[in-house]
Order: sequence, then C-alpha cells, then structure tokens
Amino acid sequence: MFYDDDADLSHLDGKTVAIIGFGSQGHAHAQNLKDSGVTVVVGLRPDSDKVAQARDAGLEVLSPAEAAAKGDIVMLLVPDERHHDIYAADIAGNLEAGNMLMFGHGFSIHYGEVEPPADVDVALAAPKGPGPYAKGIGCTRGGVIETTFKDETETDLFGEQAVLCGGASALVQAGFETLVEAGYDPEMAYFECLHELKLIVDLMYEKGLAGMRYSISNTAEYGDYTRGPRVVNDETRAEMKRILGEIQDGTFAREWIAENRAGQENFKRMRDEQARSQLETTGKDLRSHMSWINDTGFEQG
Repeated sequence: MFYDDDADLSHLDGKTVAIIGFGSQGHAHAQNLKDSGVTVVVGLRPDSDKVAQARDAGLEVLSPAEAAAKGDIVMLLVPDERHHDIYAADIAGNLEAGNMLMFGHGFSIHYGEVEPPADVDVALAAPKGPGPYAKGIGCTRGGVIETTFKDETETDLFGEQAVLCGGASALVQAGFETLVEAGYDPEMAYFECLHELKLIVDLMYEKGLAGMRYSISNTAEYGDYTRGPRVVNDETRAEMKRILGEIQDGTFAREWIAENRAGQENFKRMRDEQARSQLETTGKDLRSHMSWINDTGFEQG
C-alpha cells in the first residue's frame, strides 16, 4: 500500500493535466487536482451540458482536442465505449513525445481499443492506482495499491459481473420473485431481499464477514453458514470461472464492443425491461414514502 508520504506531488509542478470528460469521475479528478494546486484544463464538447458546471467550479474548459494539445498529462475519463472514437478524433493527433496518457479503468488499453504511440507513457489511476497523480486526487490518504492494466481490468470486470452488480442484482431479483410467487406481499419481499441488504453490506464493509455475523442473530448466522452454500454452490462457482475465462480471453470485451458499434440495441432493451420489473415498480413506490432517501435523477421508463 502507498500513502501520502510515499508520493511526491512535486512531480506535477509545471505540468498541465487535461481531464477529458466531466462525469462521475472527471469532475472529482479535476476539482481534487485543482485543490491540490495542479494546473488543470477540462476537455468537453462545446454543446455539453457539463461546460457550465465545469466553469462554475473555476476550471478552464476547452474542446477535447484543445485540452489534449495543452496537457502534459491527458486523463481520459469518458465511458469505456467512447474511448476508441474520442482517442482517434481528438487525442491521438495532439499527443507529443514524453506526454502521459492516463485512464481511470484499463479496459481500452488491455483490449486494444486504444493503442498509444511508443513515445508516450501510459498509466492508470483507478480504484487501484499508484503515483503522484493519485496523491493529487487524494487517493493516498486512504491508501493506494500498485497494479497493472491487466489485473485491474480483469478483476474489476469480474467483480462487477459476478458479485457487485450482476451477482448481487440477480440474487436480489431471484429472492424477490421467489417470495412473491409463493404468495407473499411484494412490499415485504422488497424489504427482505433489497432494502435490508444495505444493513448487511454496511456491516461487512466496516467489520468484514466475521464482524457482520457477530452483529446479526444466531439464527441468521446459522442460516448463513448452512444455506448460503446451497445458493452459491459448485455450479455457481463453475459459472464464475467461466465468466472469468470470458474476461481473460477477451470474449466479453468483443461482445461489449460489438454491442456498442451496433447502437446498443440489446443493452437498451435489457435496461428498459429491468427498469419496468415488479421489483423496481414496488421499490419506486416504497421509496417515495422514505423522505430520508434521495431518489431523484435515476428513474427510468
């Protein structure tokens, strides 16, 4: 692990960092670097609704091509599926020998969507990322892990697909449907299979699995030990290994790249179908009565 004392921010003295994009990662990177005393420019399309937001934050806004030309370090923080086109159109022709091209996720480099020239350094500052840049955005306060594009990309995709997003979402959906199909009230099923999940995740986050199990009832703990392996069983583990294999051999990457180049028809259909499920409609209604939850800006359909 690397912390503040292990990173020297003076390596960024006299350097200009170009942040391409101003979304969930871009705005945080740009503003944290600015607060750290680093010279920052933001690259956005002139018609982007983020232009005013970036300027209101006191940041200089240029077109993506102009920002790339001005930056000694160019940080590409737009969605993975847009990297290939933006790099080709706005960045490739504006890189100079000795510049550094950076990413918040290793997908485009690992799977060849972006192929930088040999005289440009390439680095990664993701949830796992080393270096003075990571100190500039505040990561070294919490601790930084050194990794590679390959390891960051493959572990990140696996975690998303098998556990954090795909696995957890499918488990919640299946649990909800099992209770509803058995005749239980959808509102009760929602609370048991989705709403209370945050309580358990918070305990695991703060105390690990053992700490979570200490904090729940003995009945729940016994059920955890004896029934959990029946849900995540040998067949589930085998499927996890197949998912990891598809990530490692590029099958998933090729599928996702093809989906984007075909206009995301299947992706948008699945998004719409899931947003209209009974779990989602039940949850939307229940959350509307929970004044302590900010549920604005994310509804679909």
